[in-house]
Amino acid sequence: MPNLPKENFIFEPEKKDVGPAIALAAGILNQKFPQEPIVILWSDHLVKQEEKFKKVLKTAGDYIQNHLDKIIYISHKPRFPSINLGYIHVGEKATHLEGVDFFKTEGFKYRPDAVTAQEFFQSGKYGWNLGYFVTTPKFIMDSFKRLSPNIYENTKKIISHWGKDDYAIFLKENYGRVEKINFDNAILENLDKKDSLAIMTDIGWSDIGAWEALKEALEKNPQENIIRGKTYLEGVTDSLVYNYENKKIVVMVDLKETIVVNTEDVLLITNKASVNKVKKIVESFEGTEYEELI
Repeated sequence: MPNLPKENFIFEPEKKDVGPAIALAAGILNQKFPQEPIVILWSDHLVKQEEKFKKVLKTAGDYIQNHLDKIIYISHKPRFPSINLGYIHVGEKATHLEGVDFFKTEGFKYRPDAVTAQEFFQSGKYGWNLGYFVTTPKFIMDSFKRLSPNIYENTKKIISHWGKDDYAIFLKENYGRVEKINFDNAILENLDKKDSLAIMTDIGWSDIGAWEALKEALEKNPQENIIRGKTYLEGVTDSLVYNYENKKIVVMVDLKETIVVNTEDVLLITNKASVNKVKKIVESFEGTEYEELI
């Protein structure tokens, strides 16, 4: 990190979800390197097979250099029928490059119910959507211009001040003037199928930004309990218990598939399958006496 030039850091002054953030970063890159392959990744994931992951990204970048009008989705072969992840419907094989298969994409499904997730898992035609994309800044900005013109025009106005003395002030004043929207909803779900390909692979990936995913990443078998801090468990299976209070012991009896996280200001107790509801609950605290917890 210390070796990266300061101008390479791009910040958002407020949270407007991933759509506007990607537009801002891609817009700035588009000024300097419009047709250079870029990859969009998230920081709170675990990838155990690093060399394989690097090869997949490099191969996708090599493909993009010769197909500037495309976006490549990196999907993961499901290890289990998760209901807390999005899925990419992978179609027939389109091409093969440097030992990596590229497939046509047939659509997306965000957090299916248990029955649908099981069908996806058994079909072998659906991969977890990691939120990893390889494309070019120009492709992203052209897509925003066509599919989300409000974000495009606002971003264009902001990046016209990039590198100028008033950029930080202008960014703060204008960034929040667009809707709060995910990149998937703003762009990906509206792209033509012909604009994208997918790579489905196994890189030992886990989204450890979610508690149930952290449990799955750390466990040696599904029935194992993952515990930290002072705890006492009896008759408990397939659960994660994190206790951050030294003066209190967390006691659990005859429970399964449960997440318990105890901190000084919050006690979270939820079923593993319900962890995806926590984000909305936290967001609902805005404007209430619990707003400081957001």
